[in-house]
Amino acid sequence: MSSADASAAPHKRQARGSRRSSRELALQALYQWLLSGDDVSTLLAQAAEKKEFARADAEYFRVLLRGVIERAAQLVEAVQPFLDRPVEQLSPIERALLLMAAYELIVALDVPYRVAINEAVELAKSYGGTDGYKYVNGVLDKLAAQVRPGEIRKQN
Repeated sequence: MSSADASAAPHKRQARGSRRSSRELALQALYQWLLSGDDVSTLLAQAAEKKEFARADAEYFRVLLRGVIERAAQLVEAVQPFLDRPVEQLSPIERALLLMAAYELIVALDVPYRVAINEAVELAKSYGGTDGYKYVNGVLDKLAAQVRPGEIRKQN
C-alpha cells in the first residue's frame, strides 16, 4: 500500500462515522421539526451547538436536513403506499426515520440502498419503540424495491 493509500484509508473510515453522526443529528432535528415546526435555519443552528456536531459531516447533515424538509410532501407520498396507516399516525421518530431514509433512497443515489436502510434501522433501535425498527425495515425494503430495482438485482 502506498503512503497515499495509507493516508486515505483512515479518512474513509472517518467519513463513514461522520455520516452516521450526521444522520443521528438529522433525526434529532427532524423530530424537533415534526413536533415544533421550527424552520431549517433554527434547526441547523441548534444542531451546530451540540458537542456531537464536531464528529458529523456538517455538509451532509445540512444537505440531508434541508432535503428532507424541502421534499417532505414528495417523501410522504413515496412511503405512504407501504404504510399500514396514515403517516401522521406514526411516532415522530419512525416518521422522521422513514422520511430521512426515503430521501437517501430517492435522492442521494451515492448512498447504497442497504446503507440507507441499515442506518435507519440502527437509529430506530436506538431511538424508536421496541419493535419500531422492524416496521421501518419493512417499509424501506418495499420502497427500495420500487425506487432502486436495478441496484437490488445487482446485489442479489
